[in-house]
Amino acid sequence: MKTVAFVPMKLNNERLPGKNTKPFTNGKPLCHYILNTLLKVKGIDEIYVYCSDPSILLHIPRGIKFLKRDAALDGSHVKINEVLKAFARDVAADVYVLAHATAPFIKAKTIEEGVDGVCNGAYDSALTVIRQQDFFWMDKKPWNYDPKEIPRTQDLKPLYRETTGLYIYERHLIEKENRRTGEHPLLLEADWKEAVDINQPEDFVIADALYNYSLQKGEKIYE
Repeated sequence: MKTVAFVPMKLNNERLPGKNTKPFTNGKPLCHYILNTLLKVKGIDEIYVYCSDPSILLHIPRGIKFLKRDAALDGSHVKINEVLKAFARDVAADVYVLAHATAPFIKAKTIEEGVDGVCNGAYDSALTVIRQQDFFWMDKKPWNYDPKEIPRTQDLKPLYRETTGLYIYERHLIEKENRRTGEHPLLLEADWKEAVDINQPEDFVIADALYNYSLQKGEKIYE
């Protein structure tokens, strides 16, 4: 069974220009962190950066392969599944590990747990989620509680939000069903740090502060 990890990137981001190669204060370019974490994961046969701009090669660590993708996939209206299907056509594998540079704090052991779960056949996919027990509203009405009998938050039924940082899936899901999660997914419960996802300028400010706080405390960035 062949397992391939890939990190799709574009360098013309609209909300935060150049975010994938933007360095943390006292740190390295953003893409450096998830790529080095993937290098520590057991069970992955190959790791690719999937990008239309070869200049990304300046930021790729040794051991990571570069695959040039069609620049048309960089369009603002392109959906992520179009990128995933294109990669599956370019690189054959039984299992794909999709990771993002914008989720720099995902741990190697979390990825490894997902890879093991899918590759041993126990699950058809895996994804990182964060557990939430809060009061939610929908259509201007309370959605998950009765306002006449407000429960303790710890007694609310947990909801799980996708962090969008990591997906692991069998080939047939994206190739034949156009999806990255199957009918029997493994939910990898991420901690608040792993759930960081950088899209807006303020997201980067928060992640940068977290990175430097971890440095100050002497915590490992890669686990």
